[in-house]
Parts: sequence; C-alpha cells; structure tokens
Amino acid sequence: MKIKLYNSLTKSTDEFTPINGNEVRMYSCGPTVYNFAHIGNMRAFLFADFLQRVLRVVGEHDLKWVMNITNIDDKTIRDSQPGSNAWLGDMGKQTDNPLENLLNLTKFYENEFLKDIATLGINPEHFYSMPKATEYIEEMKDLILKIIDNGIAYVSDNSVYFNVNEWRKKDIYGKLKKIDFDNFLQGARVDADTYEREQASDFVLWKGKKENEPFWDFEINGVNVPGRPGWHIECSAMEKVLLDLPFDIHTGGIDLKFPHHEDEIAQSKAGYGIEPTAFWCHNEFLEVEGQKMSKSLGNFFTLRDLLNKGVDAKDIRLAMLSTHYGTKYNFTFKDVEATRKARLRVQEFIYTLFDEQFGTKEVSIDDLQNSVFVQLADDLHSPKALAAIFTIINNHNAAELTKESKDQLINLFAKLNDIYAVWEITPRPAEEKQEAPVEVIELANQRWQAKKDKNWGLADEIRAKVTSLGWTIKDTKEGFDLVAN
Repeated sequence: MKIKLYNSLTKSTDEFTPINGNEVRMYSCGPTVYNFAHIGNMRAFLFADFLQRVLRVVGEHDLKWVMNITNIDDKTIRDSQPGSNAWLGDMGKQTDNPLENLLNLTKFYENEFLKDIATLGINPEHFYSMPKATEYIEEMKDLILKIIDNGIAYVSDNSVYFNVNEWRKKDIYGKLKKIDFDNFLQGARVDADTYEREQASDFVLWKGKKENEPFWDFEINGVNVPGRPGWHIECSAMEKVLLDLPFDIHTGGIDLKFPHHEDEIAQSKAGYGIEPTAFWCHNEFLEVEGQKMSKSLGNFFTLRDLLNKGVDAKDIRLAMLSTHYGTKYNFTFKDVEATRKARLRVQEFIYTLFDEQFGTKEVSIDDLQNSVFVQLADDLHSPKALAAIFTIINNHNAAELTKESKDQLINLFAKLNDIYAVWEITPRPAEEKQEAPVEVIELANQRWQAKKDKNWGLADEIRAKVTSLGWTIKDTKEGFDLVAN
C-alpha cells in the first residue's frame, strides 16, 4: 500500500516512493546524551519508530534506519566538566583528560537512553546503525574542507563558520522555515550549538580549542586548527557515509527545523553538491497537563519518573501514538489511564481469539485490514486507525467466529502489533484464568437468569456489582466467562 506523508520541504502531503527499489533509507536525529531523556524527547523517537514500522508493515518496505547519538556538543562538554552536578558515581572517577570524562559521561547516558527506548517498545534490532559523533570526526573534517574549498566557509579566531550570505548567492537558505533576513547582518556569527532566534547568522562548523575541552587536530591550508566539531555538521557527515545521498526520509522534532535541519541542507549541498533528502518529516511538541514541560512548573518527567509512579510503558507508548504526530500532544495522567483501559479492551479481544470455542460466522479479513491500513497509509493517521481497530472488536464476538476467521484475525492483530507494539498476541496467561470467588459466580448466575427472564434492569445492576468486585462478565454463545480486572 502506498504511503502518503506530510513533507516539511514541500509544505504538502506527498505520496512517498523510495529512491532505490523497495528499500527505504531513513535518518532520525537522535538524543544528545548528557542527561536522562524526558518524555518530550521520547515523542520524537516514538514518531520515528512508528513511521518505520508503518513503512515496514503497511508499505511492505525494507528499512535501513539510522539514528545518531550526539556525544559531543556544548551540553555534553559542560556536564562532563569537573564538579558538574550531572556526574554520577556510576560514570567512574573524573580524570585530567577532558575527552575521557566526556566519553564516560556520554556512554552512561547513552546506555540509559537505550534502556528507555527498549522499555517503550523501540526494537534495537530495527536500527541499521546508531553512530556516535566522536566516531565520525574525520568525516566531518573532510566535509568542512569541501565547504571551504567551495568558498562557502571561512576561518576566524581558529573556528570555521558557514557563510550564509555567500550561500544565498547560490541557493535558498530557509527551505524548511521562513527566516528573518531583514535582521541578517553580514559577518554576524553564532558560536552556540543551539539557538532559538529565526535570524540568520553564520553558523559554526568547527569550534577552536578552549581550555579544559576535548579537541582534535585539524589541518586547514597547512595550518593546524585544533578544536572540535559544531553540532550541525555531524548529521551531514553520518548521512553521507551510512546512507549515501540523497536518502529517502529525515525525521525529527519540529524544534529542529531551524537551525539544525536548515543547516544540514545547506552544508550538505555546499560540500557534497546534493541535498540530503527530499522528505522531511517533523513531529509536533509535547505538553504536560496543557502547559509547556518545565522543571519550575513541576511537570517535567523522564520515562523513569513515570514508571516510578506506576505508569505502564505500554500505556505511555500508546497514549503518544493515539494523537497524530503533526499535532501537539497534551500528556495527562487521565489520558494515560483512559489509554490503559482501551489497550486492555483490545488485549481482551485478542485473548478470546485463542479460546477453543468456534461458531459459524466468517470475516472478510482483507476489508478489515484495509480499514486500518488505509488510515495509517494516510500520513500515519493513528487516531483513525485506532478507531477502525475498535470497530473491529465491537462488531465481532470471537465465540461466534469460525476457526479460520479467528486465525485470520490473530494474524491481523499480529501485524497491528508489529506497528503499535503494545499487545501480547498469545493465549490468555494462566495466571489470568484465576477462579472467581463464590460470591461473584453466584451473582453472575443471577444475572444470567435475569437476562433469560428479560429483566434487563436487574441484569445491568448485577453486572455493575460484579464489576465493583473486580470482575468482568464476558457473554459467550453458551453463557458467560468471568475475567479478573
């Protein structure tokens, strides 16, 4: 099935076709590993995971997915300095070697990040590569030299800057987001790796050596300029080496459109002569209880914070995937609890498909699959896809289906779980088949008799009482089952 995606480059929803046959080469901006990732970060990584799963299952594509690990930038260097509050005992003792300190700190938080995304259902086996910035320093230097040779970068104060004004003579700067060129000052430079202004300025490709910072030697026109790379250059170099240019899709949070992704486009074309990709896909921000997440507001959460509060990682994943990636997601504990109930409803239906109880009704499995897949193929419209899933479970009583129909539905939900990764495609675990108390069984029998007597009010009253006791009555063709909540 053909996939359509909103493309930040064209500002339209476009049909996606891979460049090379059936293989999709996709690059996702990954974490900066200087602390534990918060749930706002996690939305971007879940979006990328959801996209690659839809491409695999619905589009039936092969995937080569790369997500980088930023382990050198302003923040990682700052937090690896002696005396930093970010330094934990598990990272080992700090040394007099700034690079060793940097690698120890970032390796610790990289491992924690990998644990977090695995907990959220992101399968590490789906990645083609998760390269670290410090592993590609030479490739970054080669790209910087190409940009200098092409007259689009210059050396100043032992740092190298991309000349935006010179680039604008050759191509557009501002393809992803409108830039404030009225306030552009020729020669103005930005040394920080990240900044929020929409004002265009020359951005740093290589930062000259500073005291107590890790550095690498870099010979430019016969002169050594020791230092370290700026943040933007790493993605361009990794993309070229690991995916070649152009690749198919680039993902990231909407906050990365400018300057990070805009600078990627410029430096890749200025150095390699070609833009990285024709498809840019961005997810919107996450809020918490209707407000921007902030430590000062007390609504700043990492994944481990939520797990410590007893929230199930499956419910976090499904809650985030229940809102379209292109709209803001408002994280609330009420919404997560509602998501949990919805997830368990689907899980209960899946369990009933494994019951050895069959009827005569058949399903049109192609129609049911298409009812979900067509929504996912339309720019990953997960809310509509989930609505279609609930239509399936609401319209079918597993006890009335033939064995073949049950098997077909099991296979369908296995595909859906390959995308959502929040259900178990197995028979009901033995521990869930616990014996109901005598009181509950007696009430359920009374309700069954009330139904036979067509005393619907009494039947509903008894069902509510059974529910209050922690059990659910599931009607079957022959009678009923009791399932612990």
